[in-house]
Amino acid sequence: MTGFEFTIPVLVVGGGACGCVAALAASDAGAAVLLIEQDARPMGSTGMSQGLFCAAGTKAQAAAGIDDDGETFLADIMAKTRGQTDPVLARTLAFGSGPAADWLIETHGLPWAVDRGFRPAYGNSRFRVHGWRGHGGVDMVPLLHQKLAEAGVDVLLQARLTDVIADPDGRVRGVEIARPDGSVERIGCDTLILASGGFAANHAMVAKFMPEMATARNNGHEGSQGIAVTLAGKLGGALADMGSYQGYAMLTEPQGISVPPGVLVEGGVIVNVEGQRFTDETADIAGMVHPVMAQPGGHCWVIFDAGIEARCGYIPETKALVALNAAKAADDVAGLAAQICVDPATLAATLAEARAAQASGIADAQGRTWGDDTPPAPAYRALKVVGAIYHTQGGLRIDGEARVVREDGSALPNVFAGGGAARSVSGPAHWGYLPAMGLCTAITLGRIAGDTAARQVLAGD
Repeated sequence: MTGFEFTIPVLVVGGGACGCVAALAASDAGAAVLLIEQDARPMGSTGMSQGLFCAAGTKAQAAAGIDDDGETFLADIMAKTRGQTDPVLARTLAFGSGPAADWLIETHGLPWAVDRGFRPAYGNSRFRVHGWRGHGGVDMVPLLHQKLAEAGVDVLLQARLTDVIADPDGRVRGVEIARPDGSVERIGCDTLILASGGFAANHAMVAKFMPEMATARNNGHEGSQGIAVTLAGKLGGALADMGSYQGYAMLTEPQGISVPPGVLVEGGVIVNVEGQRFTDETADIAGMVHPVMAQPGGHCWVIFDAGIEARCGYIPETKALVALNAAKAADDVAGLAAQICVDPATLAATLAEARAAQASGIADAQGRTWGDDTPPAPAYRALKVVGAIYHTQGGLRIDGEARVVREDGSALPNVFAGGGAARSVSGPAHWGYLPAMGLCTAITLGRIAGDTAARQVLAGD
């Protein structure tokens, strides 16, 4: 096919975690790579995340004395998704996440370690959340791009994917991109890796595939328009689990900063505008968005204390909220109730019931088992929160090598996908999401896609 400015062996679309890792993997395997990114400053969903990802059986875990492996991770995924996710993809992520993390740490110097402050919860049975302590996704993206530069990988910014050019059998020959000045360019490629995010910012797609979230706030990147899903679908790529997403119940109002999950895991609670709890705050990190959105008044309050705030103080979001003096603070329940405009007697009874359940060792009225954690005590803190959608979990169906597949299970000849563009392992709905699985999918599938694409090119296929 003619009309291309040039042709590159491996073309990666998307400059977030998945795209960067895919480009590094393809480069390490010996292939020439070009990464294109639609924004002038790469960020995407990765940049809006906590920069944390799950990985099992890592050397960092072993050094910390944490007993974890792919089988344990796989069992956790299948349990959280009620057995309704793709077992091949689940196994790929469970067993591939550890090697991907070790490779990036050892080969490319990523400063990732086990986050011992992110305790096993919401489906993870081990300390397996990794990250760069004191840093979030906004720091991860520039660091990954620095590693691309060090590896000699070319990056083309402000290059928005608009079309994929392919043969009738689905073999991609190149892509069309739009530039800021309105010009259009065509780039040829031997293999194409789609890592351009999901579709949480595409209101029409959200309304179609997850109507219950059609009116929810979107706290994802505005560029998540589902372009990869749309274009690969035209090539014959199948879609899967399109009703799956990560919702989140603790987006602060008006600051727009996420309250870290550790605030709840460490003992925090959520109350509505009547001062009542209405859910087990430790049961479902993504599904909790629905009971929060169903409460009267359009918002809720996260109640915690100074001790919880201190234990979560190393997390960038906590630091930002403290710096903004965002939390209401009081030394007693009556003072806190006055600040958040709820009935003091009701709020006192709510907290007393939780303390009584913790002291007795039995589950409270919401089904929460407290164990050694304690409900909030003076000095109190409260943050106003709303529910939102953060990113989608459905997308292009892929196999264990990150190849995009058709409805009959056959693979498209030279198209790969990962991150938000690909189906993840949350199953058919929000309740299957495990914490830090978004970036686990991005990093693990990015490595697999990049390596497989490079091997295909080098083999002359």
